[in-house]
Amino acid sequence: MNTGKTLFAQVMEFIPWTSFSRIVDRYGGDSRVRSLPCTEQFRAMAFAQFTYRESLRDIETCLLSNHGKLYGMGFRQPVRRSTLADANEGRDWHIWADLAALLIRKARKLYSQDDFAVDLENTVYALDATTIDLCLSLFPWASFRTTKSAVKMHTLLDLRGNIPAFIHVTNGSIHDVNVMDMIPFESGAFYVMDRGYLDFERLYALHQRGAYFVTRAKSNTRSRRICSRPVDRTTGIICDQRISLTVKKFAMDYPDQLRRVRFKDPVSGKSLVFLTNNTLLSPLAIAQLYKSRWQVELFFKWIKQHLRIKRFIGNSENAVKTQIWCAVATYVLIAIIKKELQIDASLYTLLQILSVSVFEKTHILRAFQPDPNSDNSSENYNQLKLFDF
Repeated sequence: MNTGKTLFAQVMEFIPWTSFSRIVDRYGGDSRVRSLPCTEQFRAMAFAQFTYRESLRDIETCLLSNHGKLYGMGFRQPVRRSTLADANEGRDWHIWADLAALLIRKARKLYSQDDFAVDLENTVYALDATTIDLCLSLFPWASFRTTKSAVKMHTLLDLRGNIPAFIHVTNGSIHDVNVMDMIPFESGAFYVMDRGYLDFERLYALHQRGAYFVTRAKSNTRSRRICSRPVDRTTGIICDQRISLTVKKFAMDYPDQLRRVRFKDPVSGKSLVFLTNNTLLSPLAIAQLYKSRWQVELFFKWIKQHLRIKRFIGNSENAVKTQIWCAVATYVLIAIIKKELQIDASLYTLLQILSVSVFEKTHILRAFQPDPNSDNSSENYNQLKLFDF
């Protein structure tokens, strides 16, 4: 089945361009622009993500080699690397952050009914951050250590669909726990996080908003047992207790009682201690919730492997954040297409198809339809199955 539009043009039709125009007007993105308006800038950045272009010269050369198809792809003029560089440096990165937020809202609605590892109707988020190392001489604004720079990508991942509900990009020197002050915690939702976020004052603020948290205790967390519940040790649960904090500062920061669940992993034999403010879920469900936090680690691994966020085509803070947010928007866009078209293939597969077919005039469903004669038994499910949603 052929069509008059390239595969790239069909993918771009899933962008809500009318809403995007309002975002551009809000920030004056096209003010006094003679060439490469924001719509074309995003197309160029999305093209770089789809085709694994890692430099301005790569983007320019690859697009110019197919100049006869550029108009149909939404480019009114050839994309010059100097023009794209100036656009990434000068146009407010909030344009792309707002576009990504727009797509995220749409994607979360599409995936809101997806199954989850734990039988739970509540929304479950995993909170974590990943560090992207940078060269100190090229990115001096991104303070991290004395010998190198870095940025951190703080992410709140909705575990139904693995859609990032909140992202905040900071210098590498910013501690992970500080991002908790920026998150609008939802009443009734679960927030799963590692020990780096064990700040009792902030956790109590989360508790007062009617939200639940599941985290791990540190070895120096001092507490007093109030009472214990009976547990089934064959499930790996060692104890299920109500506790109060005994260190004066921590007790002032979190004056209510906490629930402590000790779990012994039957595979590794490692003993883990979880803290939560939820008293209704079974202790095994608490352990399973914390185990689901690993999804955000796999999300970081996936986007670093398959999106262009490790090498940057601009050195300024604005250019770096522009590239990161365009990458996030691209990721969510493919997730939307997969769900809306009910495509039975992983995001990895869709990106691989796009990387070699963006200029093809093939109907999008035909392009993304897996070959029934192909042997998929060799897929690396350890890496990809999580994102086969």
